[in-house]
Amino acid sequence: MTYLERSLRTGGHTGIHADTILATALLGELLHPGPVMWLVSPWISDVKILDNSHGTYDDLFPDNPPTTCSLSDLLARIVNSGTYLTVVTRPDTHNAPFITRLRRLTGHGNLRIVQEPAVHEKTMCGQDWLLTGSMNFTLRGLLENDEAVTYKVGGSDAAQARLELAHRWKEHQ
Repeated sequence: MTYLERSLRTGGHTGIHADTILATALLGELLHPGPVMWLVSPWISDVKILDNSHGTYDDLFPDNPPTTCSLSDLLARIVNSGTYLTVVTRPDTHNAPFITRLRRLTGHGNLRIVQEPAVHEKTMCGQDWLLTGSMNFTLRGLLENDEAVTYKVGGSDAAQARLELAHRWKEHQ
C-alpha cells in the first residue's frame, strides 16, 4: 500500500482550510467503510463538510441526494453502513447539538459517545487514514483558526492510533 502524508498550516494567514481534506477522508470512508472509526476532539460542531449543490456527489447518496452534508450527516452514513464509531469529546453544552443529531441519525447503533472533561487531543481516524493536529472539528477549527494538521493515508499510523485510543478508552480495536 502507498503511504502518503500531508502536513498543513491552515487559517486566515495561509488561505488554506482543512474542510476539503476532511471531506476527502470521510468520502473515502463512506465508499470503503472500515470496521472502526474514531473522532476525538474537545469541541465539535455540526459543520458543513460537503457541498453537493451541483450534484457532484449524487451517486454517493442514492436515497435523496442532499445539497450539503454536515459532519453528522457523513458520520451517520458511515455508521449506518456498519462502521463502529467512538466519539470522545468534553461534556460541554457546545457539543450537545452535534451529539444529539448524530445519535438521532444513527439510532444509537454502532455509536459510542465518551464524554471526558480532560480530553485535549484532536484526531479523526479511519481504517487506513488519520487526520490529527491542533484543529478542533468546529467551524473556527476548519475554516478560521491558524492550525497545524497532518493527514496520513496508508502505513501503520492509523492502526497504531486506533489501538492506543481503544486502550485509553477501553473499546473496540
